[in-house]
Amino acid sequence: VRLVESGGGLVQPGGSLRLSCAASGFDFRYSHMSWYRQAPGQTRELVATISSPGGSTYYADSVKGRFTISDDNAKNTVNLQMNSLKPEDTAVYYCNSNWVYWGQGTQVTVSS
Repeated sequence: VRLVESGGGLVQPGGSLRLSCAASGFDFRYSHMSWYRQAPGQTRELVATISSPGGSTYYADSVKGRFTISDDNAKNTVNLQMNSLKPEDTAVYYCNSNWVYWGQGTQVTVSS
C-alpha cells in the first residue's frame, strides 16, 4: 500500500487549500479513506473520512462546514478541500487508508 499526499503549504487565515492523496496497492473502490492531522505537541486527530462504496462521510466538529472530503475512483485519489482556514488548522495532514496505512504527511500552515 502506498499513499502520497500533496497540496500543503502556507496560506493566510481565511484562505483555501486542496490536499490530495494518491493511493495504490489496494482496492480503492472498497475502502475507508481518511485525513488526520497532528499539530506540534498534540495527538493525531481524525479530520474527515469517506467510505466506498456509497460515499458516506464523517467530519470532525472543528472542520464541519469548512472542509470537504471527496474521492475519485478513476484516479484512486482522495481530496480534502479546506476553506476558511484558521491558524488552529496548522498541522501536518496525513492520509490514511482503512485505519491501517499512512502517508508521509504534508504540512499546512495558516498564518498571516
